[in-house]
Amino acid sequence: MIGSFRNFSKSKFAGVLVFIMIIPFVFWGMGGMFSSGNTNNIAKINNTNISTEDFLNHVNTLEISPEYIRNNLDKNVIEELLSTLITSEILNLEVKSFNIALSENSLSKKIKNNKSFLDENGIFQRIKYEKFLLENNIAAPIYETRLRNSETQKNLFDYIGSGTVTPKFLAEKFYQEQNRKIELEFINLNSFYVQKDQITQSEIDQFLRENEDTLKVDYIDFSYAKINPKNLVGVDEFNQAFFDSIDQIEVDISNEVDFIDIVQKFDIESTNISNFKYSETAKEIEKKIFDLRQNSFDIFETENEFILYKINQIDQRSPDTKDVETKNEILELIFQQKRFDYNKDLLSKIRNNNFSDIEFSKMHKENFETITLNSVKDAEKFDTNSIKLLYSLPEKSFALIYESNNIYLAKIKKFIDVQFDIDNYKNIANEQKTNTKQRLLKSYDELLNDKYKVTLNKKTIQRVKNYFQ
Repeated sequence: MIGSFRNFSKSKFAGVLVFIMIIPFVFWGMGGMFSSGNTNNIAKINNTNISTEDFLNHVNTLEISPEYIRNNLDKNVIEELLSTLITSEILNLEVKSFNIALSENSLSKKIKNNKSFLDENGIFQRIKYEKFLLENNIAAPIYETRLRNSETQKNLFDYIGSGTVTPKFLAEKFYQEQNRKIELEFINLNSFYVQKDQITQSEIDQFLRENEDTLKVDYIDFSYAKINPKNLVGVDEFNQAFFDSIDQIEVDISNEVDFIDIVQKFDIESTNISNFKYSETAKEIEKKIFDLRQNSFDIFETENEFILYKINQIDQRSPDTKDVETKNEILELIFQQKRFDYNKDLLSKIRNNNFSDIEFSKMHKENFETITLNSVKDAEKFDTNSIKLLYSLPEKSFALIYESNNIYLAKIKKFIDVQFDIDNYKNIANEQKTNTKQRLLKSYDELLNDKYKVTLNKKTIQRVKNYFQ
């Protein structure tokens, strides 16, 4: 169904029917405050109006407290709830257009077969049904109307989503493609890459020259002050006086009052840092300031305090390879580039049929493994995309596949067909039927999006929001 109001412009229907009907009312008496001589329409579907009262009645059926709505107004909870109502109304209009109905006899059977209303012998007990209605503050006609709407909407989906039966020969072909076994030989390519300790200084120097601009490192000079209730207003708790002072600091920042003047004004101790380069071992506050360096003067909040900072200077420098950490970073970049180039060259040979069994045999003299894949879903060793790739290739093919941080050169030694029986056929036929249904419902979604024009009354929506505030 419509899962998100924010996506109305793209779709009014998302293909899944979810309705909660048996929920206590929590907003009795609210509707009257919005009834003042006009309908107060909150939305319109073509020529069908949805009133505020309709919306509030809809909300009454959901397991949502007023407190929850009030606390989530900024997260578009009203819009989300309205979207579910609009979806339901659109489906009701479709039910009418298809003349889908639920007889009184079918409705009665639906209620009498509800396990909540049966005794230990499976016999319907009217007293249980009436107790349920009483406990949930709902009249029988209202409950039965909602149940009827729910069932007819489900029938609508069944009607729209009914697909054709998959022929047995196609099911068998699909099954074999997905479930045949693959005997696989593979080589971990790690031992074929140039290792970091094999990279020479001349290669490092060349890499630095070729990537001079992209490798420059920011060094910053900055000042910062930790601000908490104790050092700002002399108390331990976050009180109004503290937040008033924070507000004043933010005003000073916007008025371009100097960092030094602010810390002196509030008598706050500050720290000065020079030639700071990002490092994983640095303090979290200093790393955060480094990340925010393009915004030169600001204040931000941490878990227990505020941080006022000022970037005094940013200096871009070439990497200092005398620094051990920096050198290791450069070596890692060179290693990754050489690995990429090796894989690219090998993949090019494979795609151009310039890689043979002889070359593969030379590579795997002492460094190869074998494995049997049981189906296209067998992702125990390699990732899902790699498995799908292998199942799309013919026998004797080569491919590069992935597992964690490792890259392997794999050869499909042979395929092994598996037995196809009636149970396989039933499962595949059901799977294909589901897929067909999903495609049909997606098309139906697009049709509804064109068929129905939804207009929202933003003023009325705001009035509802104001009520909950």
